[in-house]
Amino acid sequence: MEDQQRYSEVKKVSIVSIIGNVLLTILKGIIGFSAGSTALLADAFHSASDLFGTIVLLQGLKIAHIPPDESHPYGHHRAESITAKILAIILIVTALGIGYEAFKILREGDITPPAITAIYIAVLSIIVKEGMYQYSVKIGKKIKSSAVIADAWHHRSDAFSSIATLVGVTGAIFGFPFMDPIAGILVSFLVLRTGIKIYLDAIKGLMDTAPDKEILDAIKKSGVAAEGVREIQDLKVRQYGSKYLVDMKICVDPKITVEEGHGAAARAKENILNENEDVQDVLIHVNPCYKTKDYCQLCDKKDE
Repeated sequence: MEDQQRYSEVKKVSIVSIIGNVLLTILKGIIGFSAGSTALLADAFHSASDLFGTIVLLQGLKIAHIPPDESHPYGHHRAESITAKILAIILIVTALGIGYEAFKILREGDITPPAITAIYIAVLSIIVKEGMYQYSVKIGKKIKSSAVIADAWHHRSDAFSSIATLVGVTGAIFGFPFMDPIAGILVSFLVLRTGIKIYLDAIKGLMDTAPDKEILDAIKKSGVAAEGVREIQDLKVRQYGSKYLVDMKICVDPKITVEEGHGAAARAKENILNENEDVQDVLIHVNPCYKTKDYCQLCDKKDE
């Protein structure tokens, strides 16, 4: 998928997220305040953090899709991992704030049961947020964007927090007022857990962590299928935002010319780029394929 088409998908999902979060933040805030629900007010702050997170996502992925330039010859794709990390930090800070406020109310003990209207908003939030999650995660997987998937989990965590809010508000209305701030604390733990997971995944991308074995095998298969390539001797793949950068060594017949060896490497690179759309660039070193344990051990088998 081309970068501009990919960014267009990001803009569509971001607009849906912004509209949904604005409406939910306003509704939860007004009803939470008027109904006297700590849990619903905490949920409103969570939705507000989602709104801010989506704005960060849109700007971050706009940077990620800027073409390569003199200062960034590999492009700007790593901005996507940085964006996912920022979104995770927003979630973690939000979780700590929600938990602190709910704990403070629980400790003070002056708890008034919320009005029944808080239940209706909690149910509406669960339905809307789960729908936004399903839409966002579908687009995130389609364009293979860790940042969009991270933003989708903002919606899912908000849906979870609304479930906790619903339980807490219902319990408070039916004679257990302490359940409302307890639900707020539970919401904070759910949000914190999600934020930490997204943060750790973003760190993996920034640390050049190798992709899954399936991706490595697919790249290897594409390279070794090229005419003149007898074996892939060394393959290193690192993540660069939503893309992969490949470094590899290939084994070729030692009797061919330098030009023919270069041709084999060019064909291998072309195969990898054509058959693996997430690979941005491939750097290939050509080795002579001597029939020793130190070099290509499959040469005889491939020649047969």
